[in-house]
Amino acid sequence: MIGPVKDDFIKRYRLEYNLEALEGVRGEIGEEAYSRLRDLVEYRLTGKDFDRSPIGVRMVLAFSAGSDSTASLKILRWAGFDVVPVTAKLPQMKESVIERARDEGAVFVEIPGYLEVITAQMEKGAPICGRCHSMVMKAVEDYARKNGIRILASGDLLSSGLISIYRSGDLVTLNLPAFLALDKAEIIELIGGNYDLKFGCPLLREAFRKAPSVRRFAIQRVLRELRARAITPEIAEDLILDILSP
Repeated sequence: MIGPVKDDFIKRYRLEYNLEALEGVRGEIGEEAYSRLRDLVEYRLTGKDFDRSPIGVRMVLAFSAGSDSTASLKILRWAGFDVVPVTAKLPQMKESVIERARDEGAVFVEIPGYLEVITAQMEKGAPICGRCHSMVMKAVEDYARKNGIRILASGDLLSSGLISIYRSGDLVTLNLPAFLALDKAEIIELIGGNYDLKFGCPLLREAFRKAPSVRRFAIQRVLRELRARAITPEIAEDLILDILSP
């Protein structure tokens, strides 16, 4: 599934810092979830195996059926959590993506007014990814609250340290790949070694067409991931060339 980071100094530093963040939410998530998440980090640090039997702790996962959320789902289920993948059904989603989410038992939620908001962003020549993300996460948070689930996981690679797991109102957000100091290469290997390094969102492509300057925001995101060592220079190059392609 996943392996230890061995002598990678940066990843070890991040994991040890993430343990501090975990201590900060111990009271909110309960001892069973705390212990199992700590075991996961210790496994990454030392390779020490741990009990992965089901613990009955429910967790919502913001699930896009992409590589990061798919890897997160596999890891959390492997670690014994009861995970509910929640997928915001967006108008730009391909049927193949919807089928992948359905195959994983995803619950689908709607976002009223989504297309109107994103279209307005595009008409202004403004970036759309941040606005899209916030609307999706709000819908997933609403599902968690409605169903009495306290932990909300995501496939975020970047939010290390005290924002790898943190309290957000009445919920605890767990950015799992960042929490485990995973990088994109590890994630691709975990999901089977096949991943098309392209920006496949049709609305993002439309935003590039309407306002070419928006491309620079996407490139900045790639460079952030590169600086954080979440992706390799080779992966960054492939992504940037795809952003710049017609």
